Amino acid sequence: MNFADQIPFAKTMGVEITEATPERVVARLVVRPELCTGGSILHGGAIMALADSAGAVGAFLSLPPGATGTTTIESKTNFLGAAKAGVTIIAEATPVHKGKRTSVWQTRVATEDGKAVALVIQTQLVLS
Repeated sequence: MNFADQIPFAKTMGVEITEATPERVVARLVVRPELCTGGSILHGGAIMALADSAGAVGAFLSLPPGATGTTTIESKTNFLGAAKAGVTIIAEATPVHKGKRTSVWQTRVATEDGKAVALVIQTQLVLS
């Protein structure tokens, strides 16, 4: 199952979750022109949405017993480089903290050839 199919916006963007465990989530996104800003550069909001989706999947897979879901309550993005239309970017989300009420996820976003695009840290609230 592609977890991105359960997140309507991620599905619309074309996010593909290629690996999903409670310790690591990997997602891919082909940079299409309609996701770009001027100069055929991927829009920052698309980068943030990709990272948020990856972190959310990890948080969901890490829910404690009795929890029903998760939601993002904070997110910070450092933009490190650009991604042009036609390239594929990869997001790798890993947990920094997993608790009863919150989890914190760090997502590194890079092009397939390893060029850094962004570093995102988000906090997910556990819903019960």
